[in-house]
Amino acid sequence: MVKKSAKKIVTSNEQFEANLNLSSTGKYLLRLYVTGSTPNSVRAIDNIKKICEEHLEGHYELDVIDLYQKPNLAKGEQIIAAPTLIKRLPLPLRRIIGDMSNTERILVGLDLKVFKP
Repeated sequence: MVKKSAKKIVTSNEQFEANLNLSSTGKYLLRLYVTGSTPNSVRAIDNIKKICEEHLEGHYELDVIDLYQKPNLAKGEQIIAAPTLIKRLPLPLRRIIGDMSNTERILVGLDLKVFKP
């Protein structure tokens, strides 16, 4: 008798519930898409790390994705410019394009500050 190992298949429902749990814990799920080590990419990485440490200390996950190494992700995420920051959680999903140097704009985009014209 041959035993087959059962693989756990994650359904979209389970993924949604996992994301909901992450969201309810107040954790931010962020992805920063960059293009290699260009000056804009390096500046964006430094700026978003600084903003996250100052305003989300311990309540965020930041993935930095180099589109030169993983170009297929650009199409899947509909990335048209880099650097691009995507806030996946908490909802609503937000996209911020640029070198992340405008802290006020980033805080508004992350829903950490209300926009005041």
